Amino acid sequence: MSQRIRIKLKSYDYNLVDKSAEKIVKTVKSTGSVVNGPIPLPTNKKIFTVLRSPFVNKKSREQFQLCSHKRMLDIYSTSSKTVDALMKLELPSGVEVEIKV
Repeated sequence: MSQRIRIKLKSYDYNLVDKSAEKIVKTVKSTGSVVNGPIPLPTNKKIFTVLRSPFVNKKSREQFQLCSHKRMLDIYSTSSKTVDALMKLELPSGVEVEIKV
């Protein structure tokens, strides 16, 4: 095969993303392929502002923040053994995985 595989991980919890990336790196290195990463990508932050009370105290507001953390991995010199190991890998729920060949 000998081609590059790019894996992008995305989650709202940074611990899940880091553990998933570590698990992928460990399985890929055990098959003998070369891994570049995990490379942290910029965190997207969405901030929501909500009124605490709809009628009285209009100046009293509450803010909520939703962060999505991302990591990227590049796998070089892949073999069929590497692809099989990645297919059998179980990642925790709450992690979005995008694979490009």
